[in-house]
Amino acid sequence: MNTEETIEELKKIVKQKGLKYTEQREIVLNILLNADEHLSAEDVYNKIKEQFPDTNIGIATVYRALSFLEEVDLITSIAFGTDGKKYESNSKSHHDHLICTNCGKIVEFLDEEIEKRQDRIAKKNKFKITSHSMQLHGLCEECQ
Repeated sequence: MNTEETIEELKKIVKQKGLKYTEQREIVLNILLNADEHLSAEDVYNKIKEQFPDTNIGIATVYRALSFLEEVDLITSIAFGTDGKKYESNSKSHHDHLICTNCGKIVEFLDEEIEKRQDRIAKKNKFKITSHSMQLHGLCEECQ
């Protein structure tokens, strides 16, 4: 899905749930759709202040919008324990993550052999995979 299609999907979901469509949700989603990296709620808030200086959105509104967008599967998050979450759009193609436990750096990767192996394991166990995510935790080159 491109940005416009994802925004239309948000409008459809909000209408189906009988909720009011808000510009704030759209702005938060737009920030994540156009981000090149995973963003914390504070990162999203700061980008809104930079890119939409005339919009009055508080940090609490950002947290509520992120929670809603994740609940309706338009975004996903990676939890960092007491350090909170980092978010990304679900519009990207499938990928997995390497996560540095020291600095929080996130590297996205896709390995076809791993994907095929997962499919074989599921088939062997008569299991139908509907989704998956892989997170490998360790130390990045800079933190080793």
